[in-house]
Amino acid sequence: MTDIDATLAERGTRYGTFTEHARITQAIKAAMADSPNWSTLAPDMREALEMIAHKAGRILNGDPTYHDSWHDIVGYTKLVADRLFVDVQEEWVADRDRAK
Repeated sequence: MTDIDATLAERGTRYGTFTEHARITQAIKAAMADSPNWSTLAPDMREALEMIAHKAGRILNGDPTYHDSWHDIVGYTKLVADRLFVDVQEEWVADRDRAK
């Protein structure tokens, strides 16, 4: 068994078959892309949601108790939330400075 074969075997045990994971994940992504707000989202928001769909697909198809999958979802949401927080803070400062 080659290194890549061993990796794929381990991933299959953890996340289930790739084809089923792909089916689940692509269905989630299609639903997101079909939503009214999808085209208005910033690239980081769309990417975070697509990565969350990927992780959700792994959870739904494989080991739902694997902590890392859930932890990664938190990380993707935090990246967007942190960026939005900075944006709001910058707007607040700009508004305050204009009011002076």
